[in-house]
Amino acid sequence: MFAYLLEKLSNWFETAERRRREAYLSTSADLVQLEQRIRLIEMHGYTR
Repeated sequence: MFAYLLEKLSNWFETAERRRREAYLSTSADLVQLEQRIRLIEMHGYTR
């Protein structure tokens, strides 16, 4: 039961993080800015 709850919690955090990242990327003004943001996320993780 404990493992099940941990997995559900982990999935919830992953989903929330993915939504934050997608929202951040979707506000890019153009393709250049989008590519820069993607590189920043890949190098340093999500920071805003």
